[in-house]
Amino acid sequence: MILAVMQPTYIPWMGYFDLIRSSDKFVFLDDVKLEKSSWHVRNRIRGAHGEIMLSQVVATPEGRMSSRINTTEFKPGNPWRRKHLKAIAMSYAKTPYYKAYYSELEHYILNGSHNLAEFNIGLIKLLMNLLKIDTPTIRMSELGDIPGAKDVRLRNLCLHLGANVYLSPAGARDYIEQEIPGGEIAKAGVEVRYQHFEHPVYQQAYQPFISHLGVIDALFNLGQENTLAALKEGGK
Repeated sequence: MILAVMQPTYIPWMGYFDLIRSSDKFVFLDDVKLEKSSWHVRNRIRGAHGEIMLSQVVATPEGRMSSRINTTEFKPGNPWRRKHLKAIAMSYAKTPYYKAYYSELEHYILNGSHNLAEFNIGLIKLLMNLLKIDTPTIRMSELGDIPGAKDVRLRNLCLHLGANVYLSPAGARDYIEQEIPGGEIAKAGVEVRYQHFEHPVYQQAYQPFISHLGVIDALFNLGQENTLAALKEGGK
């Protein structure tokens, strides 16, 4: 069984969904610290004049250092949801698949949870459904106590779920292999593989092409079938 693990982020890029698609089970690492200015609460779309950063507004009464993703709430009364929807509508209204996906996205963003983890996980699951990706998912916070930090915790998670392959984003190699190849995961007899995703180039509403945007850019421009095909091609 191939296991992949990632923190839930806001409107993730195409590579995030390739990681989910390429695994047999996917764990949302939602019980870790909320990082300042991270993809936990923001992502980019393509506007007429370049990239637009969309940032969720969260309340951190005890400071970011004491906040975890699964216990963080949105700041009450802040109109970020409607601002984001306005930016998305202005950016993608003329794309081929805008009418196919906007209303469902609008309904979710307006009515989604006030909890950061619940909102972003729910949005990722909605996007998985639109992309027709059916990998089973689970939240780390639902698994009870999985002890350890970094590769030790990932090793324990693999053993807990019975995974024999751990599929990791390439960027995590440095801390997994800080001491030995494959780190503690490989020492436990679990094969470690690294994702190598080459971002596809496709026709956007505006030029020049900008990569690594939120996956909705591909959905609005390409539709489900072509976006999924691009994911598979980039994941080779």
